[in-house]
Amino acid sequence: MRTFLKDAASKRNIPIHAIGLSLYETLPGTTAEQIGSQVVRTQWLGAESKNILLGRRALIIDEVDDSRKTLHYAVSELQKDVDEEVAKLPESEREAARTKFAVFVVHNKLKEKLANLPADVPYYTGAEVEDLWLDYPWESSDIDEHDRLAAEEKAKGKQDLATKH
Repeated sequence: MRTFLKDAASKRNIPIHAIGLSLYETLPGTTAEQIGSQVVRTQWLGAESKNILLGRRALIIDEVDDSRKTLHYAVSELQKDVDEEVAKLPESEREAARTKFAVFVVHNKLKEKLANLPADVPYYTGAEVEDLWLDYPWESSDIDEHDRLAAEEKAKGKQDLATKH
């Protein structure tokens, strides 16, 4: 997996850092999941990585904004990590070291959210979608099984992202 993007204009590398969060619990016998009770960190920035966010603009990306609980957790916990690092700096350097966060989601489900994002955090979405279960191909461990389940869902009239253009 690439850990940076190349800025064509400046020829600079723009780093990519991944965090992993889970809120969902698998429903037996399906690819669907239900919302769990708490967010679980499956991958987080290492202690040395916290400093690299200082003074930067950081875009938090998720494929779907369902309940907003994981996005809220990501923003608030990353902000808390940054605030801890900023507090260690001399007072004169703190303002320049603050990180500006923004959020982008591929799909925003049109439903009431269970959490909010700070008003000063820009929010961008690729598409607004109904509150249906979305099966993403990269979440499937067996593409043939994914295709079979997607065909079943399509036959039921549910949204199929694998064939949606």
